[in-house]
Amino acid sequence: MMTDSGSELLMNYGQETLQLNKELEQMVETMENISVQLSWMAYDMVVLRTDPGHAQALRQLKEAHDLCDSVVRTQPTTTTTTI
Repeated sequence: MMTDSGSELLMNYGQETLQLNKELEQMVETMENISVQLSWMAYDMVVLRTDPGHAQALRQLKEAHDLCDSVVRTQPTTTTTTI
């Protein structure tokens, strides 16, 4: 026969187990995301080292992006209304 304190301990154990499972799932998901990022980084390194033209193209693309970004940020936005 289980006493109230025994059933209370069992409920606490169940809640702690659920919490631990949630935390472990979050940790696994975080590690999977890191693993994917590392895989892409390794892929990018291999591509850039095997074809130097890619590195130059990426530099040009970054320069174009930075230029466009600076133009967009410096131009005041104007609103036009039609009557």
